[in-house]
Amino acid sequence: MKTIGLIGGMSWESSAEYYRMINRHSKALHGGHHNAKSVLVTVDFAEIEALQRTHDWPALGERMAGAARQLEAAGAELVVLTTNTMHRVYDAIEAAGAL
Repeated sequence: MKTIGLIGGMSWESSAEYYRMINRHSKALHGGHHNAKSVLVTVDFAEIEALQRTHDWPALGERMAGAARQLEAAGAELVVLTTNTMHRVYDAIEAAGAL
């Protein structure tokens, strides 16, 4: 089982829902007391929202790439963005070589 890296905090409520869904799916697949192996990096949504409001997508891409590098350093083998909007900066994460 691979270790999933979660970039969360946008909002913490959606991060909790992603975590819940991933672990329910893992339990359904593997049964018993199994859960997904995961690592979570949480960003401060107030900072992210301020950058979104000013449409500073390069800065947002840098933030998400940095979070992905943190996950990689912690042992994550793949990354999940626990929000919809930040998928707009996927290319920046990929270009940074993070996971």
